[in-house]
Amino acid sequence: MNVDAAVAAVAAIAGLCTGVFAMLAFRWSERDQAKPTRTSLHTDAVLPPGVDTVLSVLRSSAVVLDEADSVVKASSAAYALGLVRGGKLAVEPMRQMARDTRRDGEIRQVELDLPRRGTGRGEALAVSARVAPLGSRLVLLLVEDLTEARRIEAVRRDFVANVSHELKTPVGALSLLSEAVMDASDDPEAVERFAGRMQNEATRLTNLVQELIDLSRVQNDNPLEDAEPVRVDELVAEAMDRCRQQAGTKQITMAVGGADDLHVWGNRGQLAAALGNLVENAVNYSPARTRVGIAGRRVSAPGGDLIEIAVTDQGIGISEKDRDRVFERFYRVDPARSRATGGTGLGLAIVKHVAASHGGEVTVWSAEGQGSTFTLRLPEAGAVRDRERPADPSAEGLDDEDRPYETFNDPLPAHPAPEVLP
Repeated sequence: MNVDAAVAAVAAIAGLCTGVFAMLAFRWSERDQAKPTRTSLHTDAVLPPGVDTVLSVLRSSAVVLDEADSVVKASSAAYALGLVRGGKLAVEPMRQMARDTRRDGEIRQVELDLPRRGTGRGEALAVSARVAPLGSRLVLLLVEDLTEARRIEAVRRDFVANVSHELKTPVGALSLLSEAVMDASDDPEAVERFAGRMQNEATRLTNLVQELIDLSRVQNDNPLEDAEPVRVDELVAEAMDRCRQQAGTKQITMAVGGADDLHVWGNRGQLAAALGNLVENAVNYSPARTRVGIAGRRVSAPGGDLIEIAVTDQGIGISEKDRDRVFERFYRVDPARSRATGGTGLGLAIVKHVAASHGGEVTVWSAEGQGSTFTLRLPEAGAVRDRERPADPSAEGLDDEDRPYETFNDPLPAHPAPEVLP
């Protein structure tokens, strides 16, 4: 009987121990499951309620960091800027800001220049970074891309500086010449000479102010509000009349081909000014006794047919390094020659803005010593074309893109015809 009682006692003790161990194991298992894992720190569950929604609508690049500086949440813009790599914040100054903010809870902001990834040109990415605490454990980093804003500010600053310089030059010349006239009041020949120079400077100042007004107008106005079908041959005739005196003085022949029965859609005044600037540049930069050609044609395009107007000269040409900058405001390939011809450096900028505002473009082909070809491409006035397309037996069987430019009676020998433009 005593043996049975002892066995029962031992069994009871064993069962009790087993139950205790099972309970402890269950508790330990629950505790382990409740502990946050390394991967759970990088999920959205650790973010305070509503933060994920707010971050998704921000325009700034957003990054949320935990105590270990690991990325808990990052927007797609942050990855695009190269701020996050391999689950870590890749910019050391921003990491240091996050540590400082986590330590004292202060909001910090700084502007940084970061290397742009994948360009190989050493260009800097200008950003503004702002760090703030997000709860007790997290830190929020907001990064704003300032690169475009800085570029626009630089363009505006350069424009103001260039305008100031360009206006100051003729005004200063007029002031000096007026003093010279006063000092030479008893010398009629000197007065006449200085007065002539004053007229030249006054004309230059007037042209500069007028082109500034024209540039402002084409940048701010919507030309399609007053758009109408415009005949290309009429635009060409106006451009030639504008330059006829300069061309006659230099014995430059102007030849026209292919401009008949072509129509473009847009503001007549702006289109005439743009083509006039191209023809005027061609005359001014061409040597004496050469040719300037103006050719038009229709070309097919996916969005509708375009009208190409090419202006070709036999001038000094444009180097490769200057070719991409000739449409910038106040940029001159040869400043000394531009001043001699009365150029302001705004003519091609006006052409570029007129072409863009009309849904077209302007391109340039040039070779030093061989001349240049500027091509203005504009949408065709489709309704007029359908109504007035002429019958051309010689063009039967040709698609629009196969139609050659009409040749001049005496073609330009200096360089290829406009259709070979790249």
